[in-house]
Amino acid sequence: MNKKFTLIILVLITAVFSFSFDQTINPDRYHDNYMERNHNFKESLVDLLGTIQSSDINSEEDIAAITEKIHEARFKLKSIDFWARYMEPIAYRNLNGPLPIEWETEVFEKFEPPYKREGNGLTQAALYLEEENITKEHLTQLVKNAVDAADVFVADSITSRMKTHDHFFLCNRVYLLNLSAIYTTGFECPDTSSIIPELRNMMADVNTIYNSYNESYSKQPLPSEYITLYNKAVTFVNDQPSAFSEFDHFTFIKDYINPLFIQNQKLLNTYKVFSRSMVDYTLNKKVVSIFNKEIYQGQNPKGIFLRVDDEEALKEIDRLGKLLFYDPILSANNMRSCASCHKPTEYFTDTLVATSLQFNQKDALPRNTPSLINAPYNHLIMMDGKHISLQDQTVDVMTNAIEMGSKQEDVLEKIMSCNEYSKSFKKLLKYTPTEKEVTLDHISSAVTFYYAKFSNYYAPFDNAMNKTGVVDASVKHGFNIFMSKAQCGTCHFVPQFNGVKPPFVGSEFEVLGVPEDTTYTALSNDMGRYEVHKADEMKNAFRTGSIRNIAYTKPYMHNGVFNTIEEVVEFYNAGGGAGRGLVVSNQTLGADSLGLSSVEKEHLIKFMTSLNEQIVFEDAPKELPSSKNKELNNRKVGGVY
Repeated sequence: MNKKFTLIILVLITAVFSFSFDQTINPDRYHDNYMERNHNFKESLVDLLGTIQSSDINSEEDIAAITEKIHEARFKLKSIDFWARYMEPIAYRNLNGPLPIEWETEVFEKFEPPYKREGNGLTQAALYLEEENITKEHLTQLVKNAVDAADVFVADSITSRMKTHDHFFLCNRVYLLNLSAIYTTGFECPDTSSIIPELRNMMADVNTIYNSYNESYSKQPLPSEYITLYNKAVTFVNDQPSAFSEFDHFTFIKDYINPLFIQNQKLLNTYKVFSRSMVDYTLNKKVVSIFNKEIYQGQNPKGIFLRVDDEEALKEIDRLGKLLFYDPILSANNMRSCASCHKPTEYFTDTLVATSLQFNQKDALPRNTPSLINAPYNHLIMMDGKHISLQDQTVDVMTNAIEMGSKQEDVLEKIMSCNEYSKSFKKLLKYTPTEKEVTLDHISSAVTFYYAKFSNYYAPFDNAMNKTGVVDASVKHGFNIFMSKAQCGTCHFVPQFNGVKPPFVGSEFEVLGVPEDTTYTALSNDMGRYEVHKADEMKNAFRTGSIRNIAYTKPYMHNGVFNTIEEVVEFYNAGGGAGRGLVVSNQTLGADSLGLSSVEKEHLIKFMTSLNEQIVFEDAPKELPSSKNKELNNRKVGGVY
């Protein structure tokens, strides 16, 4: 063989080898695994549908058969949950919607009216079987909608995304977040006896997904240390009691799920994972813990100063914001400041009254003053979700007739009459080139930037989860009760313990049946979210707030009706307003008693107080900027009332 021919052969071999080596994926097994599981799930739905259609809906025996088929279908659903919940979350509601109707205003839909999203599928079918006067037609439709939705997950628009490794790590991120916040709480599994069995099967199924992925995507694999830790998590779950009230949620998250999440976050960056999905809109792939306050962004505290990254400029914005927060110049009578109701030394709320005074200094405001701490972790602001930004809320308070009573043009004129304010804000105009003059957006953005920094602190519970601190056994017991028997975790989601659940793109509202007073003679007449969005499901609904710093933010509920944590716990334990005899037809909180013992209540409260954040507060300004208008120079720091 001559040298020239040999060289050609070597070049061809090298080219073939390089082509083979450069193939990022060999998707056959992984893709086939996906398609087979989706097929099996749809078959289980069709089987369930057939059982319903051939049943006697009034027969206990037939109802039991339907229930068994629902359980079988749920196990099949959990085998694809890893993909389905991430790939198409709207269609997923038709497979396993937790509520009959949800009105969503997700972060990327804030400027649009809320969307009505109907829940169908397995959870709704199981809950419907428990109702009185059920019909075969309605039950059939709940399942038929799920059958139709199942086709979405094998459409090209979904399967085409599986041709690169990116989707896998994004699916895995949501899966791990849901292991910490959703899967063990009963949020969408009405039969609590099935929660842990479903968890075990799902985790085992995901293990096979991992293996098939590694075979198909050998250049971006899950490393052996991840697989080893995941197998330990599977063993841990298998060794746990089957009763979800006895499951050790604390250890599960701390020792397994959070460390797995940290590894997956690193892989997102190592493999340069790219997302085109709105599901990932707010998630931060740079954080290294579920219990990192930057895991998602609910609000932009910088407002109009969003693009400012100069440290000195940010310090100046913070300084101005602090002055304005304490300055009654924002009010029409120059006697009331933000700090009048949101007292910084009281965790930016007012612990002394159920509701603060109105602008007229005589009547009480209709709602309790919410703490501003951790407000940036909500997508909708105010208890009724009226505002989509912190800045809108700030301006609304200034101009609300019963709060600060100002007019926008008057506020700006008074502020610019103060040389210190005027000079500083004009210097900051270079950072907002689209605005040639100082506006109220500059004012409100400085205020929100100031108070938002107090949301960056951590609690002992966070430290324990991040393995930088420890908590005692009662806190661990309390957290496990919180996530199971007390059902708190189905509304107050890990890690912010507010109404924002993974993947952190929307704020939830709940109807609790809050009474007008502690005698439970009447339901509170505040219609809540309904005043903003006229849907029957939203009557008396309020945004789920965070329970962080709960020990320091009394009184509780939208009207400040409860003055102690113990009263709040007892309210939930009794089944909310409906559980105490009030008529609340749309209550989303279960009306049955939780049956918590006195010891369980003590542990529950001990856990909640472990969420008290170790915040370093600041002293109030010693003085306020002087104005060219001498009538304004009698202003008092923090206001008069």
